[in-house]
Amino acid sequence: MTGVDLALAAVLDIALGDPRWFPHPVRGMGAVIGWIDHRIRIICRSEQALQLAGACLALGLPASVYGAATWVIGQAAALHPILGQAVGIGLASTTLAGRDLYDHVQAVTGALAAGDLAGARKAVAMIVGRDSAALTEPEIARATVETIAESASDGIIAPLVYLSLGGAPLALAYKAVNTLDSMIGHRDERYEHFGWASARLDDVVNWVPARLTGGFIALAAGLSTGQWHRIHESWYILHRDGDKHPSPNSGQPEAAMAGALGVQLGGRNYYDGVPHDAELLGDGPGEVTPEHIGRATRIMLVIYALGLFFALLSLWVS
Repeated sequence: MTGVDLALAAVLDIALGDPRWFPHPVRGMGAVIGWIDHRIRIICRSEQALQLAGACLALGLPASVYGAATWVIGQAAALHPILGQAVGIGLASTTLAGRDLYDHVQAVTGALAAGDLAGARKAVAMIVGRDSAALTEPEIARATVETIAESASDGIIAPLVYLSLGGAPLALAYKAVNTLDSMIGHRDERYEHFGWASARLDDVVNWVPARLTGGFIALAAGLSTGQWHRIHESWYILHRDGDKHPSPNSGQPEAAMAGALGVQLGGRNYYDGVPHDAELLGDGPGEVTPEHIGRATRIMLVIYALGLFFALLSLWVS
């Protein structure tokens, strides 16, 4: 993938986002995972069999996606080089989720601004996995800020990293890993054995992007406000609290965002009615406000620009 291809893919993402009428590859991956998840237990009855099946799926789906994307682009290029380039750019754009994240966040902030708490709960439920039916305004704001931080990593920086390393096929393989983790990589009774390999592989492929995102958030904290002390505060909290999160990666961008905004993130969330307590990240006040969502959104936009700049630079020097 050339720098021009990558820039055009980012432009497509920014301009179009994720229109629901478009057959997005990630939705196709999700359908495949759901189909296998529903049927695999008919075949695999023991814990060991589920672990083996989960490992095969964790490796097989990304490999298949990589091969399919490579084949599709190759077939298009065989018809005409420009067609192959266009297909590659189009597929690359589907791996970036900056515009989609922005649109979802705007739906939350719009509902909060209108005093529509029920609408805000419904909007935030589209971007978080926690129970949202009883969230208060500060809890909605905290959930949104945490999602902005985490999604900046797996929806913007990580795809840019893999696009610059291996083009659309590698970035789509990454999205397959990410989708597997979000669907079956849970530490619960159903997925403890079947999803273990997907969760571990997701930890591996997101290790570098999560730490890059944490650094970008710290830098963006100053660039987006002109308050340069925010860089130091974000960097300090990143290094102090980044490893407190249950996930080896999610805590990096969330801690950096907590420091950037001067708030506390983490704490208690409910999943299927069961409380889950996480370490608090940051030193700020306990309540996160809609104003913090706006600041986090501006930081996310700067992160997108920084990530794209360094991805283009890496392609230029390679």
